[in-house]
Amino acid sequence: MNRIFVFIVCIFGLTASNAQIHEIGAFLGGSNFIGDVGKTNYISPNEFAYGILYKWNRSPRHSWRFSYSQTKLTADDKKSDMKARNTRGFNFENDVKELSAGLEFNFFDFNLHDGKRLVTPYVFTGLNFLIYDELFHLQEGYEVDHRDFSFAIPMVVGIKTNIADHWVLGAEVGARWTFTDNLDGSNPKNKDLETLAFGNLNNKDWYMFSGLTLTYTFGNKPCYCAE
Repeated sequence: MNRIFVFIVCIFGLTASNAQIHEIGAFLGGSNFIGDVGKTNYISPNEFAYGILYKWNRSPRHSWRFSYSQTKLTADDKKSDMKARNTRGFNFENDVKELSAGLEFNFFDFNLHDGKRLVTPYVFTGLNFLIYDELFHLQEGYEVDHRDFSFAIPMVVGIKTNIADHWVLGAEVGARWTFTDNLDGSNPKNKDLETLAFGNLNNKDWYMFSGLTLTYTFGNKPCYCAE
């Protein structure tokens, strides 16, 4: 059984190396939080965000995409347009690290072996695993209870172009709908801290990444079925 598994993995790896094209690169940009503390603007980056990414292009229209990203999410009630939040005056910082895997779809063919300048809008979604601090608020400020993890659904839209041989530049905006309501300390998981919950406890937290991607392409010409 083990020999069969090894054989399948080897065949898969050989096929991938000869029939696919790969991209590896970086993301640089900003992040902002949307929840029960601070401003409610959807795209308003206020902290630096960065990461690395890898794409396995299965066709000119779709790719499997994997990435690691991190940022510091921050928000301050004093900067909100809502009077109630201004009066409350809460703020927080949360160090967030995420792993992402999913499918990127190009609206137009993006065959990097054509030797032409290409431009296409794209969308990406999948599943994110994130590590963050569980927070809670007291009158004198917020505190960290413990380090925890959760999941999120990424929803990314962008546009990309090949700027030179082997180089692809993209600009994208991505929302993360998380499975937690406590990135901001508004709904602690710890049962001993439940009385400190506030805000809309029925809504999950969101955060946004906005920025640029730059990837280097390598690998043999793909054997696309459409060609």
